[in-house]
Amino acid sequence: MSELISGKIISAQINDELRQEVDLLKAKGIEPCLAVVLVGEDPASEVYVRNKKRTCEEIGIKSIGHNLSKTTTQKELETLISTLNDDPAVHGILCQFPLPEGLDETSVILTISPEKDVDGLHPFNAGLIAMGKPRFISCTPYGVLQMLKRSSISTSGKNAVVLGRSNLVGRPIATLLSSKGWDATVTVCHSRTDDLAEVTSQADILIAAIGIPQFVTEKMVKKGAVVIDVGINRIDDPSKAKGSRLVGDVFFEEVEAKAAFITPVPGGVGPMTIAMLMVNTVNAARWQNGLAELNI
Repeated sequence: MSELISGKIISAQINDELRQEVDLLKAKGIEPCLAVVLVGEDPASEVYVRNKKRTCEEIGIKSIGHNLSKTTTQKELETLISTLNDDPAVHGILCQFPLPEGLDETSVILTISPEKDVDGLHPFNAGLIAMGKPRFISCTPYGVLQMLKRSSISTSGKNAVVLGRSNLVGRPIATLLSSKGWDATVTVCHSRTDDLAEVTSQADILIAAIGIPQFVTEKMVKKGAVVIDVGINRIDDPSKAKGSRLVGDVFFEEVEAKAAFITPVPGGVGPMTIAMLMVNTVNAARWQNGLAELNI
């Protein structure tokens, strides 16, 4: 049986470390502050924003919420973000995606100051990752790295396969794993990859971020591999009270018996994403006050 890599446990450790760091910053007169912008009333987005606000409160980070109507215009949204850019009391800005139809997410990302881009999506910060000099790392890839590090899983010289090539997860995690200090040999797979199962079954470390429920089966996994499941999908399940349940991109029940390490869904990468948003926010406060980044 696999050993579970629990995002709940690891994120709780990180949050405890951050709580102590925030107390030290406040003693110096620095109160880390995250501004979260939510446009419209998407139920999933509202849940994510509540979770982020709750985690901020638990750690001691000041959280400012801006809930805007779905009729908000592009100009109104970007004017608000520009105001937050200019506010020295705000260290990090996050605009919750997806946006309502008609709003341009790319333009919003470009409007957020790279110095306050705690989601790590601005091309400037993506470019720093590509150069091997990351500042803000997008939160899900950052969380994956922490799960590997804090589980004492070596990546140096390992064959890592990333299933998915999105700008949010696949591309940055592939770049990071191949960078100095992590030193993995990385292959990026996607929907056009020939003999996909043959490629994934060679991976010492397999990261699934393809967005298809239970796509990765035991035939696609090397015995003794480390399997990180980034996916979160809702499928029908009449046995559940809600008539559905959450699953990842990995067929957990099959792969668990073959992998050496595996992340569950839920309770795996998800909690890590929020924890790393908190890390980025605290680091933003530190950098904007002339302090070195945290050693996380």
